Amino acid sequence: MKKTAVVTGGAGFLGSHLCDKLIKENIKVICVDNLLTGNLKNVEHLFGNEDFQFIKHDVTNFIHITGEINYVLHFASPASPIDYLLLPIQTLKVGSLGTHKALGLAKEKNATFLLASTSEIYGDPEIHPQNESYWGNVNPIGPRGVYDEAKRFAEALTMAYHRYHNLDTRIVRIFNTYGPRMRLKDGRALPTFIDQALNGEDITVFGDGKQTRSFCFVEDEIDGIFKLLVSNITEPINIGNPDEITILDFAKEVVELTNSKSKIIFKDLPIDDPKIRQPDITKAWKLLKWEPKINRSEGLKRTIEYFRRII
Repeated sequence: MKKTAVVTGGAGFLGSHLCDKLIKENIKVICVDNLLTGNLKNVEHLFGNEDFQFIKHDVTNFIHITGEINYVLHFASPASPIDYLLLPIQTLKVGSLGTHKALGLAKEKNATFLLASTSEIYGDPEIHPQNESYWGNVNPIGPRGVYDEAKRFAEALTMAYHRYHNLDTRIVRIFNTYGPRMRLKDGRALPTFIDQALNGEDITVFGDGKQTRSFCFVEDEIDGIFKLLVSNITEPINIGNPDEITILDFAKEVVELTNSKSKIIFKDLPIDDPKIRQPDITKAWKLLKWEPKINRSEGLKRTIEYFRRII
């Protein structure tokens, strides 16, 4: 008998790639998404596959699914600044009520539960790079707090279920990830830069561009998440690419790779925007034998080609 996984937010960027990976690993997938920020186009290639089922449902409400379930992977959430600033209450609800309902399903089915957490739980970090023992520097009442605190609460609730109900749980802290199926207008740096470059528009860099990020190609990210899922590690694990770059240099790379004539312009830095972001993936390497394999140049070329096709 094949195992079965429920993926909440499975029609989103990461969720849809995760559905692909699970099916490739001979696991049946039940994709649950209310399509608030997800898109059926991300999973339409799986329609007709006997190992794939789509359910349109808001996971902040009770989740009822019949049959045996072995894994519940909770990826439902707005995940870009433009999304969670426009949808602050929905973001808080899916991080709290949605996590509670997904954990309840895992408990009912005696399934392994994996929470998609985020590097944003570290806030604007005071240590660099960020390791899993760092508690973070988050403004709970700032505009970004709706996402940061939702994920911090989700981690706390997951560990409570692990300790109190003895539920088998995993927590992955996902750092900046990019690749095909990202939305052009989701407000994140990479799709924005590529969209502007391909359309010959000015590329907007916030602040002086010296803030750093570390970008992981989606194929590597999903591989790390799957390795965590099938491990026995219950503590949070960073999955990301430690190859750090300034946003300004990143914008220049996009301009070069797209052969664009776009000019770079500067705008005010958003409130509470992290100045640095780089994962310490020592634990991922030691415990999962995982590290990213696809360099940024190769990943960007594949991502730019995807955006060329959809623009």
